[in-house]
Amino acid sequence: MWGGRPRPQPDPPVGLSCYRRSRPGGRLRPWGAALLCTATCLAAEPGKVFIPGGEFSRGRSQDWPDTRLPWYPNPLKDDTPVRKIHVDPFYMDEAEVTNERYAAFVKATRRKPPYQWFKGEIPKGQGKHPVVNVSWDDATAFCVWEGKRLPTEAEWERACRGVAEGRMYPWGDTNPTVKQAVFNSDAGATAVCNRERNYFGLCDIIGNVWEWTADWYDRKYYEVAPTRNPSGPAKGIYRVVRGGSWFDQPAQNFLTCSYRSWARQAERSPTIGFRCVRSVLRPSP
Repeated sequence: MWGGRPRPQPDPPVGLSCYRRSRPGGRLRPWGAALLCTATCLAAEPGKVFIPGGEFSRGRSQDWPDTRLPWYPNPLKDDTPVRKIHVDPFYMDEAEVTNERYAAFVKATRRKPPYQWFKGEIPKGQGKHPVVNVSWDDATAFCVWEGKRLPTEAEWERACRGVAEGRMYPWGDTNPTVKQAVFNSDAGATAVCNRERNYFGLCDIIGNVWEWTADWYDRKYYEVAPTRNPSGPAKGIYRVVRGGSWFDQPAQNFLTCSYRSWARQAERSPTIGFRCVRSVLRPSP
């Protein structure tokens, strides 16, 4: 037993059978055919989605109102410049971590439950809702307990975009509808996976709750980040959260693939949750 549960087994390595040639005799492209992967690319267990590695354009391609005005003090330029970066393949939870999953972690580790759980119990009818009011450290500890980790900010954006490079949302440039995301609400988060999935098959990657990432926040990080597997600055004050929440509106741009927000590591908010990832083991040369 490991932390109160069986130690997870590693995922199978991903070989070249996961990829397709772009044309007969063409070179292998390590992403672009994500939904056409063979069985070796599929998640090793239910609830995980394979995100193929490769190069993609990270950052915001669209102008926002007033962003070109020279006197506009715009920290929101932190999602520029757009640059091509590479991330290795990984597995990501298809859904945000739910209250049910987190309750098993609390029971096994005796970690303090979210403060809104009266007498340590999940609020009635909210077992399938994303867990909220958890800090970055809580989220990190849960992922480690499951044999996973938080995604880097780059991995999160790769997973969010799918093939929607240069677009605002996973589905294109049109504002979200109630079929696509949970947003502009005063009723809190809803049960996971009740909206359309994105290209890779992820639920609620936009809206429902913001999601913790592994990275420290730095406003100018995109200007200096490495182009291969960037993992964020070495230190900082805030951690990056991505994806927007049930409370946000499209006009705020919080719900886009590129928007970067941040929160103190100890913050616990009813709008912040998380999901975990696991690296893919490569076969030895």
